[in-house]
Amino acid sequence: MTAYVIAESPHLDTPEVRRYRELAQGSIARYGGRYVVRGALPEALEGDWPAANRMVIIEFPSLEQAKSWYTSPEYAQARATRPGISGRRILFVGGTDGLPG
Repeated sequence: MTAYVIAESPHLDTPEVRRYRELAQGSIARYGGRYVVRGALPEALEGDWPAANRMVIIEFPSLEQAKSWYTSPEYAQARATRPGISGRRILFVGGTDGLPG
């Protein structure tokens, strides 16, 4: 079943964040993931969305594959470039493949 990683974090443009993005992109591809949404500012129709935060949605072939990516040495290297990230949220959710409408 397809799975999605949904991430929310403050938008920053520093050398460390640019390096993180580069390493994360490579690690995501290596584990079969692909960006569905990258760095978007959502339009909140209900509730609030902090104007400084951006959203990323990554699709993986399965929840197991997404978890393998997250715990991989490749992604650990990416995370190490952004120590002390605050205000970040990462969620894992399964898709609805094959479920009745």
